[in-house]
Amino acid sequence: MNLIEKIEPLLLAMAALIGLALGHFSGLSGFLGPWVQTLLILMLIGVFWDVPFKELKKSFGDLKFSLTSLAINFIWIPIFGYFLAKFFLGGHFDLQIGFIMLLVTPCTDWYLVFTAMARGNVPLSASILPLNLVVQLLLLPVYLWLFGGLAGQSDPLYILWQVVLVLFVPLLVSRVLTWVSRPRPRLGAALRRVFPGLRFWYLFLAVLCMFAGEGGGILGRPDIFVLLLAPVLAFFVLNFVAVRFAAKAMGFGFRDGVSLNLTTLARNSPVALTVAIGAFPGRPLIALALIIGPLIELPVLALISNFLLRLGRRKGIPGYG
Repeated sequence: MNLIEKIEPLLLAMAALIGLALGHFSGLSGFLGPWVQTLLILMLIGVFWDVPFKELKKSFGDLKFSLTSLAINFIWIPIFGYFLAKFFLGGHFDLQIGFIMLLVTPCTDWYLVFTAMARGNVPLSASILPLNLVVQLLLLPVYLWLFGGLAGQSDPLYILWQVVLVLFVPLLVSRVLTWVSRPRPRLGAALRRVFPGLRFWYLFLAVLCMFAGEGGGILGRPDIFVLLLAPVLAFFVLNFVAVRFAAKAMGFGFRDGVSLNLTTLARNSPVALTVAIGAFPGRPLIALALIIGPLIELPVLALISNFLLRLGRRKGIPGYG
């Protein structure tokens, strides 16, 4: 994890604050707002660039681990997250949607860093990456249709179009560009600098532009971080415990259990943020929940990784000395 990745949530929060200031004081909101979707599409081309889809079959090398991970990520967590949202965020519909969207998109990158920190089974964790991404892309229209009912936006055709536009178009473009550039190394290197190399900064600018254009309703809500703190912490603590029991019940070894824990705890907020902005325009609180969530998530994952490392040492697991 490089420096940018370590402070990514803080930088995104900074982008939101800069956007609010620009929108409030400069009158640029009308100019910046229309750039959001273009910047997000550019960002997602970079996100999809290096995903090893050709390794998808490896996800089924350990069928028990893959099926357990899928069941937790895409059945248990959406149901659990829905009840957490209702319990902690009742009446705050936009925050409920943002919180649930954060939970239903499993991470496809930095969870590997935390798995390595906790000395889990990194190859096993990596094998589930393309499967997690494919399944979440397929299920996002379903989740969005369900969440759209909460937000008063339940037109399934509109939601499907937004998913196609902000997810599948970048996915197709990234595949075409990598195919075209494969026999042309210099072109490939140049495209990598433009897309994967700049993907975070596309997201940074998209968040800035969105909050410049739609941030009026946020300035009077300094309580949002406090509102989200309890449900996010409850998710990490309770889900960590539940998955530890699940790993034991399934007969996983300690390292595989560590991998299952971190594969089912880390969330993929850039993808969720992109879809939320496209599917729920004019609802900046939904996006804000997806920015605040990782501010809480990263230090919690670091603490959990450290706890698992210490637990492995206390149990005398080989390699944890």
